[in-house]
Amino acid sequence: MIAADYLAQLQALLPVGLAWPREPESTLTQLLAGWAEEFARLDARAMRLIEEADPRTAEELLPDWERVLGLPDPCMPDGAGLQQRRAAVTARLTGIGGQSRAYFIGLAADLGVEITITELQPFRCGAGECGDTIYDPDVVFTWQVNLPADVARVVQFRMGESTAGERLLEMDVGALECLFQRLKPAHTQVVFASPD
Repeated sequence: MIAADYLAQLQALLPVGLAWPREPESTLTQLLAGWAEEFARLDARAMRLIEEADPRTAEELLPDWERVLGLPDPCMPDGAGLQQRRAAVTARLTGIGGQSRAYFIGLAADLGVEITITELQPFRCGAGECGDTIYDPDVVFTWQVNLPADVARVVQFRMGESTAGERLLEMDVGALECLFQRLKPAHTQVVFASPD
């Protein structure tokens, strides 16, 4: 509601009579108009609190969301913008985890990078074929993330999601590597490869 709505409500609550004028220039109406302005300001703040309760639209409470969720973490790039910070909070709240190829491919897709994953296998007589790569037997628990030639994650400035002072375009892939190293199954090794 706006100040005019609150002023009309306050005037409607007044008793009837000469001592209770409703003309715009009267002292009583001006006093009520001052209260109406404050009520309208409080109303707007209460409506903003509804948006702050959702981390996808939070601005003022975003630092509290980050504190509760342990963010920023080492996998978040330094100087992350509002859009990236909101995405990190949302991902932390909604992430359910996983260990499958599909999980890690989806995780990379969320960061804007299309990858494939190759599970490395040591060469075994009878199972390997001519032309197969001969890996050391220790690679049995190693998987390779194949990055595309344009490995940079692109974050574009968006109206309503970004703030003044943020870059119009930002690229980063270190966050992907950090995230995979943190979330990979403990008994495995992950290596990153990009086409030459």
